[in-house]
Amino acid sequence: MAKLVLVPTPIGNLEDITLRAIRVLTDVDLVLAEDTRTSGNLLKHLGLSKRLQSYHAHNEHRVVEELVKRIELGQSVALITDAGTPGISDPGFLLVRECLRQGVEVETLPGATALIPALVNSGLPCDRFCFEGFLPQKKGRQKRLEQLQSEERTLVFYESPYRLVRALEEFVQHFGKDRLASLSRELSKLHEENKRGTLEELLAYFGNKVVKGEIVIVVAGARYQAGTAPSETESD
Repeated sequence: MAKLVLVPTPIGNLEDITLRAIRVLTDVDLVLAEDTRTSGNLLKHLGLSKRLQSYHAHNEHRVVEELVKRIELGQSVALITDAGTPGISDPGFLLVRECLRQGVEVETLPGATALIPALVNSGLPCDRFCFEGFLPQKKGRQKRLEQLQSEERTLVFYESPYRLVRALEEFVQHFGKDRLASLSRELSKLHEENKRGTLEELLAYFGNKVVKGEIVIVVAGARYQAGTAPSETESD
């Protein structure tokens, strides 16, 4: 049956692809890819030769309607991104929304995403958390940080290595130098690194260090204190 299938792909270690994801990628008529070169290498690794089409932040508004029509005409389509789950800080939302509006079936496979292993590995409460993804780069950034100052849930952010120091400086400013945090980079890869401590300690550690790879920063909620159970930090 023709439908759209969102297929998570490994965030680093290619062994993290699921058997179900491989089956879907084998069976579909078309694979939409954020970067056809990156996805082409993944498919080659899996021994698959599939028709690829670019689908990314710069063209998604333009091609959404056409893609939905192709599915309506009987094509089965898989959407993948360079790494992780489509729609999570990556293209996917617009296409899913339009498919649902037009009555086209959408299926989402469970699979890799950077935020969950970083959160669980942080040692901070993960029963309730707030995923912020990438903060706005200019307009609205400071306002967003101000809004999050009193957030009691654990906070999860994505950041690039080029903006890491700036982000940590702003976190110290808005959340306080003693707020506990954890920074994970290169998750599932050979040089994976997980650094935990206060925001001030993380800033000191990464301030003069050249870092590479995707970064996840997990920050304790406003009322969390080390050594307390998650329920002990909640309001009565």
